[in-house]
Amino acid sequence: MRDASGLTETLYIATEWIMRFSVINIFWFVLNIPVFFTISSIFLGDSESGALIYLLPLVILLPGLFFPSTAAMFATVREWILKKDQSSLTKAYFSHLKDNYRKSFASGLVLMAIWLVWIVDFTFVKNGIDLLRTAFAVIGLILFVFTINFLSLGAHYQMQNKALMRNAFFITVGNPLLSLFILFSNFSLFYVSATELLFLLPLFAGTISAFLSFLAFYRFTLKVEKKALDSKEI
Repeated sequence: MRDASGLTETLYIATEWIMRFSVINIFWFVLNIPVFFTISSIFLGDSESGALIYLLPLVILLPGLFFPSTAAMFATVREWILKKDQSSLTKAYFSHLKDNYRKSFASGLVLMAIWLVWIVDFTFVKNGIDLLRTAFAVIGLILFVFTINFLSLGAHYQMQNKALMRNAFFITVGNPLLSLFILFSNFSLFYVSATELLFLLPLFAGTISAFLSFLAFYRFTLKVEKKALDSKEI
């Protein structure tokens, strides 16, 4: 009986977590269908001029849709990791989306501008010198980690966007192990999702990415806070 009870409890917990990941990911995925369609059109386009045409909608879609919905996903996942009660997954996600929309939109504008500058520069150098192309590829990877850390910071701390940008930069360049984990976990996840397990994209990929990224970030902040507390006690 105890074994049966333990198995039932394990299945219940597993089902609950599967539901959490899938429900929030579906919300996020559906909201960003216009973004995914536009990005796929860029990569499938026959010419660079056609790709530039599709970049224009992204100027609206990224800050207006993608960044607010992704920030809401990170805020929702944070509550799971901190074991905060959520009466409803739907209410939790859309409350974060509504309450932080203006701030997410403003930060999305800045992040979009940074990414567009990188995309334009990388487009010019991708057929050029190998060293320069490699340098811009590395900058792109750093920018990806910076964006993830910015979202984690925004979900965890009440800061102005300028302070979030500054702290996200210092965390990204100052903690290579955290940066490498974020890169490895995210690229592994999305590679498997895009090549082997396509169902992960609409059902789990976004929330798993946010969960792993924020969990790594949160453990990093706990270590930093512990060191700061220990130094004060000395």
